[in-house]
Amino acid sequence: MPVSTESQPLSRRRRRISGLWLALSAVVALYLALVLGMLAATAVHSPPWRVLQSLASREIRHAIGLSLTTSTLSALLSLAVAVPIGYLLARGAFRGKPILDAALDIPIVLPPMVVGLCLLILFQTPLGQFVERVVPFTYTVAGIVLAQFVIAAAFAIRTMRATFDHLSPRPEDVAMTLGCSRARAIWSVTLPAAYRGMLAAAGVAWARSFGEFGPILVFAGATRMKTEVLPTSVWLELSVGNLEAAVAVSVLMVAAAMLVLVGIRLAGERA
Repeated sequence: MPVSTESQPLSRRRRRISGLWLALSAVVALYLALVLGMLAATAVHSPPWRVLQSLASREIRHAIGLSLTTSTLSALLSLAVAVPIGYLLARGAFRGKPILDAALDIPIVLPPMVVGLCLLILFQTPLGQFVERVVPFTYTVAGIVLAQFVIAAAFAIRTMRATFDHLSPRPEDVAMTLGCSRARAIWSVTLPAAYRGMLAAAGVAWARSFGEFGPILVFAGATRMKTEVLPTSVWLELSVGNLEAAVAVSVLMVAAAMLVLVGIRLAGERA
């Protein structure tokens, strides 16, 4: 029995769609295989007892504590900046907004080493030297937090702007018609609705701070037991040929990053 002429184009279209999905799946599979292959190779490079032995050293334990502390401070500072700026970009209408939007992305597109160099030069200016006399930043723990914050805040701002862009302004407007000031409406209506985005912004900022290397190395240095964080620990261990310790620190950082990602996903699903 001859096949109808109407069904032939439909079957060809379905084959083309199936071929497209197969091609897209192949691209995803190849990229995912590369990422998982790198992580798996790193994870099995050293036996667990050797990883634990390397992590037990006094220097690396200090780097772990300093990384956790500075990353948390940087994430909190980033969130404190990202919430008002993200709201301004999402809801504000003013002249020069595209320029401001582009300027806020500068830390994202700049090479990390350049960010650290710019911070170093900034604190050599008269204003920077005045600040240094009050709160020393160059080659100090405060410098680590500042270097992490400059880059992490840019990512947190992007996250918060996307959050406010997806929230309807109507509940806030209704609250204002009922007598709330804008500030009170934002505090009592908008921010509670944006808490998932705030968690995501804080998580992204923390993860970015935790893995930051270039700006910290240039601006804060990598002094053992003083300004050594986990990314600089990897560099220091590799520079002396201690591959086992570098791998151990890398495995720890991968595990921490995965925990943060899983935590953000779970927080979003439970919300």
